[in-house]
Amino acid sequence: MKGPKVAYVLHWFPEPSETFIFNEVRYLHDGGLDLRIFTLYGELRNHLPPEMVSFAIRPERLGMRYIPRVPHALAFWRGRLPGTLAGMFRHIPFRRWSDPEMAGEFLWGFFCGFELARRCVEENIAHIHAPWANGPATAAWVASRLSSIPFSFAARATDIYPPDGALAEKISASCFVRTNNQANVEHLRGQALSEGDRRKIRLVYNGHPVRVSASAKVFMQPPFRLLALGRFVRKKGFDVLLKACQILRNQGLPIELTLAGDGPEGRRLKSLSRKLGLGDGVAFPGFVPYERVPGLLDEADVFIMPSVVDASGDRDGLPNVIMEALLQKVPVVATNVCGIAEVIRDGVTGFLVPQNDPLALAHAIVEMTRDRDRALRMAQAGHDLVVERFAADRCFTAVRELLERHALVGGPPSAMGCGPSPTGVASARGDAVSR
Repeated sequence: MKGPKVAYVLHWFPEPSETFIFNEVRYLHDGGLDLRIFTLYGELRNHLPPEMVSFAIRPERLGMRYIPRVPHALAFWRGRLPGTLAGMFRHIPFRRWSDPEMAGEFLWGFFCGFELARRCVEENIAHIHAPWANGPATAAWVASRLSSIPFSFAARATDIYPPDGALAEKISASCFVRTNNQANVEHLRGQALSEGDRRKIRLVYNGHPVRVSASAKVFMQPPFRLLALGRFVRKKGFDVLLKACQILRNQGLPIELTLAGDGPEGRRLKSLSRKLGLGDGVAFPGFVPYERVPGLLDEADVFIMPSVVDASGDRDGLPNVIMEALLQKVPVVATNVCGIAEVIRDGVTGFLVPQNDPLALAHAIVEMTRDRDRALRMAQAGHDLVVERFAADRCFTAVRELLERHALVGGPPSAMGCGPSPTGVASARGDAVSR
């Protein structure tokens, strides 16, 4: 029997770098949950693995083609809930933003919420969920306010560091907020407006499929093969890693670094590598599709995650690639940022060093290469921790239970005192469905 009908609201779907969300959606769909997927933006076509291309659920994309429909969506709700619409325009769009990009995404999510509300009513959606706390959660919030369909959202990293100007109100209006590490739980509780809101914050780790007998070679012989992988943005700390590699070279340690990924910092990182004299000791293979990540890990002696908190306050939450490395039993060196210490326990499941410290990072890499048996014991301990805490079935089942519980019993949100009346909601539902 099908579960309740749930709308998932995303930036894009599928998104090649968001395999953790794709796996969650696939698990929920295969488990019988009746999903509808809506995206704020258009289609992504590059770097999609076959399983994403062939996935059964086709999303309904808003994107640029929605712009001409904005007046129609506004008119639809103005005719049914004029007081609610006026209150939302007075209270929601005008916030203090950390940057123009965040402001633009919030406003786009706000306007998308009107069309999303209409579609959710037409589809008889029982619950709306946004896997990100920024634009998608804004759209879900607005849609919930108009339709009285309960909503929830997930909060992870760049979507809450720094928090947007409406995060506290979105928490207050939601049924629950799911986050993927304990550090985020404390951060979100600090943003919440009341004790009741603080109790809404739920820790559910990102689920990871456990590959049978997946184990990297880890020769741990010179030249030592270092691997780092991620989007080329400042919070990843890849410039710190390059400086650590220069220290290692100067100390006479033979290393080869593969720095895989792409992004706005790519040109600067390559220039820094040349400036530091690292030459062909650093390989930049570019974006690596998810299905090729195990192959890269198989060729690595040490995986390095040098995350930092950047100048804006943005940071990693708990990078999924750390769990991927440990599942393949690759020794890990990482920095103590946000939730990373929940997986990398210094000297037990890997080495944990302070952020923005090339010398400490270099020292940890040297220590890891000195004793292969110890490195493998830590990698095995990390593997066991990930299997225990991050196994896909356990985590995705917890997500499903939250969605089903609140789809069945969740009531309409009433943030800021301008939610729709029961009569108005019934009228809006009837008019929308009859169109």
